[in-house]
Amino acid sequence: MKSPRQAQFLSAAIRRRSFLKGVLAAGALTSLSPAALFAAKPKSAAGQRVKLACIGIGNRGAEVVKALHETGLAEVVALCDTDMGAKHTEGVLKMFPAVPRFQDFRKLFDKMGKDIEAVSVATPDFSHFPISMLAMSLGKHVYVEKPMAHSFRQIELMMAAEKKYHVACQMGNQGHSDANYFQFKAWTEAGIIKNVTKITAFMNNPRRWHDTANFAFSKFTDYLPEEPVPATLDWDCWLASAEAHKYNTGYINGEWRSWFDFGNGALGDWGAHIFDTAHEFLDLGLPTEVEAVKLEGLNRFIFPQASTLAFRFPARGAQPPCELTWYDGVKNLPPLPGNFGEAVVDPNIPPPAKGKIDTKKAPPGKVIYGEGLTFKGGSHGSTLQILPDAAAADITSKLPKVPKSPSNHFANFLKSAAGEEQTRSNFAVAGPLCQAMAIGIIAQRVNAKLIFDRATKQITNHKLANELLAGVPPRKEWEQFYKL
Repeated sequence: MKSPRQAQFLSAAIRRRSFLKGVLAAGALTSLSPAALFAAKPKSAAGQRVKLACIGIGNRGAEVVKALHETGLAEVVALCDTDMGAKHTEGVLKMFPAVPRFQDFRKLFDKMGKDIEAVSVATPDFSHFPISMLAMSLGKHVYVEKPMAHSFRQIELMMAAEKKYHVACQMGNQGHSDANYFQFKAWTEAGIIKNVTKITAFMNNPRRWHDTANFAFSKFTDYLPEEPVPATLDWDCWLASAEAHKYNTGYINGEWRSWFDFGNGALGDWGAHIFDTAHEFLDLGLPTEVEAVKLEGLNRFIFPQASTLAFRFPARGAQPPCELTWYDGVKNLPPLPGNFGEAVVDPNIPPPAKGKIDTKKAPPGKVIYGEGLTFKGGSHGSTLQILPDAAAADITSKLPKVPKSPSNHFANFLKSAAGEEQTRSNFAVAGPLCQAMAIGIIAQRVNAKLIFDRATKQITNHKLANELLAGVPPRKEWEQFYKL
């Protein structure tokens, strides 16, 4: 007999199987207009600014637009947002008053496909995929915020598209262009970080969906009631490839992070900022097991109040198996070494929404247990510190010189679009990281230990979880983006 939780997902799983059979049997995309499909693929001449279209220009999107513009390497030629009349889009609109504006990214590409060379995608997690796929298929370089996409399969298709269309892609985890990236690379190459068997990663700041005096997670026994759609908002385009939902203000402006249907929780939001360099330079790849060790406040609709997830990675060549344990939730603090001391905090990063970073408690961070040495670190670009003990006493003189970054994350993307650099967080690098996190989010949803086959990329012990790798089937008019 199926549990009530399994039954809730059953109809979606059946639709998912049907959808994927259609995708695998389908040919090339044919329903977009010829103007979009056959737009020229412009190239930047040496020394010229990259012609950039910015999709998602409010909230975090506004910060991305400004950061790309401040490099001096981009010419913003188009702006797109599903709510052009919202207050949070006003700042960017005032910066570029004469630039063409769109509410639907499909119309942007249809009308201006020949005039843009690259796009920034800073929309909610669930809509990264269709925008990025269409852009890549048209030969446009793509900067997309983390995590890359909303499901394991979407990420798989994005990695394939990057390779197929030979475009420069960058996932927006800024630590890959800051000191942490170059330090971790230098220290692993020099053997300072070696034979890592255990990583503790944590994000214990309050999140939007956490139970507070003004928010009771237990009340979410269904989706939110319908409210009038603001006149300035294109709600259908905002939903993109997600399932149809009635509009409610509780889904937009960052609140989407709370919902399984739209966001990726604390793990998807901060995991890429905390253990991304460990994932790349320790060659972790995809796990063989992900276990929901502890989940508090389970809910079908929104993320748990607290999660402890164990990711188990196999031996890789000469490197031993490694277990990465993730802790989120305000009171779900990780075990830390007695000599941990004060947390590592990058002063340049913004605090998480609905919370403040407190160095006396446990801001986002990590502990890495290697052979002979233990390291502590924070998030984003903050560098590692070696925890003091007898083995660490004489290591200072042996530390290699760490090179400085030649470009920040935004300049690295634009220089790559111009053929001058290689993106450091391209989809081939960021994709497996995001896929590992996607399996963790599935473990949160089904509350189980999952066995994953790295060769076939299937969950072998849990049928429902395996179905969830594909994500929710898109609405019919959005299926085409899976065929690019």
